[in-house]
Amino acid sequence: MSHSHPTAAIRVGTASWSEPEFVKAGWYPKGLAAGQRLAFYAQHFDYVELNSSFYAIPAAKMCEKWVRETPEGFLFDAKCHRLLSRHATKADALPKDLQDQVETTDRGNVILTPTLEEEVAGRFLEALAPLEAAGQLGALLLQMTPGFAPRTTDLTALESLLRQLRGRGKHARRIVLELRHHDWLNTRHRDETIAFLKEQCVTLASIDGPPADAKHFTIMPAVDAITDPRLAYLRLHGRDPKAYLTGKTVAERFNYDYSDDELGEVAERARHLASEADEVHVVFNNNARDFAPKAAERLRGRLRQNIRQPKSQKQGEFL
Repeated sequence: MSHSHPTAAIRVGTASWSEPEFVKAGWYPKGLAAGQRLAFYAQHFDYVELNSSFYAIPAAKMCEKWVRETPEGFLFDAKCHRLLSRHATKADALPKDLQDQVETTDRGNVILTPTLEEEVAGRFLEALAPLEAAGQLGALLLQMTPGFAPRTTDLTALESLLRQLRGRGKHARRIVLELRHHDWLNTRHRDETIAFLKEQCVTLASIDGPPADAKHFTIMPAVDAITDPRLAYLRLHGRDPKAYLTGKTVAERFNYDYSDDELGEVAERARHLASEADEVHVVFNNNARDFAPKAAERLRGRLRQNIRQPKSQKQGEFL
């Protein structure tokens, strides 16, 4: 069923505000303290994807600090902890009191059990409670490992986790699933994948990345299916297949500067998604140099969104 949302909000931001590349490239004012970057970022954008939560569950006090540093209405989409999205995880990435309780493989990776998954997901949600209480938790992003593939598993393996993350009632959290093995969205599995996400009320992350003819299992087709009418989600990884497939660091993998014509294509995708969803989040993950924030600003311009400029670049005026 198609939903018409002519005034749907399109939020544009970057995957992290603390990316070292942004600092090195000079997007932040020279001399701006690390603790002041979020407040500066929030003068340009009304939305960000929280990346640090993938590596470690944040402290609730840190989330309270982020609320204080951002204006009302600013949203954080939190990337779920790596263990929950089936990435190889060392014990030291877990809360300290859990590190001695878990079993590990010969390679030192934590063995995920239903009990451990429930515990880590519960602590993750507890940590984000200040964002949620302030109305600033946009969505939870579950970015699966490329090893999560149809030939070895089934999407139903995520049901209990999705149920816990979502919660109950009219305030159920919005969840985004980014699949990173192309078989989930190829001709054979696509309909089944989309049907599962619709049944679970989970948003399928639409991807802008290298062209599909690069023919690598981690390169996802551009599928813009609305699986939860509350939210559409577009993540931009850059379109350079060589960088994407051979880069050793985040900056190398997503080293791509979108052209004006390409941003025009992105704007059209965002508008199309906005015609069918209540809200659209567009996040630039091309985190080399300052490509992401500058592309996000250019896209906001194309979408004719007002961009709030800083009142001043004096170091003491961003808190």
